[in-house]
Amino acid sequence: MRALVEALCSDACAGRAPGTPGGDTARALVVDALREAGLDPHEQRIPRGANVLATIPGERYVLVAAHFDHLGKSGDQIFRGADDNAAAVAILVEVARGLANKRPDCGVILAAFDAEEPPHFLSESMGSEYFARNPTVPLDRIDMMVCMDLVGHALGDTGVPAVSQTLFALGAERSVGTAARVDAIEEPGVIVRRADAEIIPPLSDYAAFWDRSRPFLFLTGGRSRRYHTPDDTPEHLDWAKMAATARWLERFVRDACARPSVEFRAQRDDVSTLDSVIAMLTPLADPRAQAALAMAKRLRNHPDPASVATLIGAIEGALA
Repeated sequence: MRALVEALCSDACAGRAPGTPGGDTARALVVDALREAGLDPHEQRIPRGANVLATIPGERYVLVAAHFDHLGKSGDQIFRGADDNAAAVAILVEVARGLANKRPDCGVILAAFDAEEPPHFLSESMGSEYFARNPTVPLDRIDMMVCMDLVGHALGDTGVPAVSQTLFALGAERSVGTAARVDAIEEPGVIVRRADAEIIPPLSDYAAFWDRSRPFLFLTGGRSRRYHTPDDTPEHLDWAKMAATARWLERFVRDACARPSVEFRAQRDDVSTLDSVIAMLTPLADPRAQAALAMAKRLRNHPDPASVATLIGAIEGALA
């Protein structure tokens, strides 16, 4: 994973902006990595750039995705995007390697999407939106879409594993039975905590699938202080947490493959968000953390979506 991340963050990729020579170089690296992992990737051309797709065939599918593009350059500065989103691409390839070595019980599409960053975000030229409009298999045969974004960093600088090893999983409440499956998978080195998808606006490639009522799970650590800055470089990543995330995700994909077809549902679950906050903040002695903990406990009795979103935003800012 380290070698791939460093290559994607190199001068040759120059920030991986879609439709640039650096973006083309990055895409070639992803193609080579998936091929070396034992799959047969191909490119899906989009209005600017191309998605990289590798398919393990089956009747029903789980789609695992991470965007590989970033912001490119500004003058002499390169926005290298280690956490956003080279780390997730490296995890994607590790999951692909495991699945290629021992095939799961259903089909899997490994998707490295292009053109996720502005100005393409939520437009028709966004790689995931283009795929949703031009899918390689019918969307109703994709039972679960898993999206990764900002998954490479340790959360906060507390040194407390209950915080630093946290990875949030948004959207489990939007499909029947998925929350229990997420909770059942434990992997040393990462703590996957559920939160409602509506605590933030749709901020990554899962939006195209949510819009079409397809079950999804969004894995993220939230925005660090290096988000969208030239300081988002490989030395700041938590490699052990990334390796644990890859192991957890491969297990989740295999579990999802063993399930019958998954039903989408439009349902909020603010209690799971607050339970995750309470579990994460309880070990912290910092007065601000304890104040947030007290607010979370009050809200749990009478969840208010706006107040929950405000609390999450404050916690994200404090841990950035």
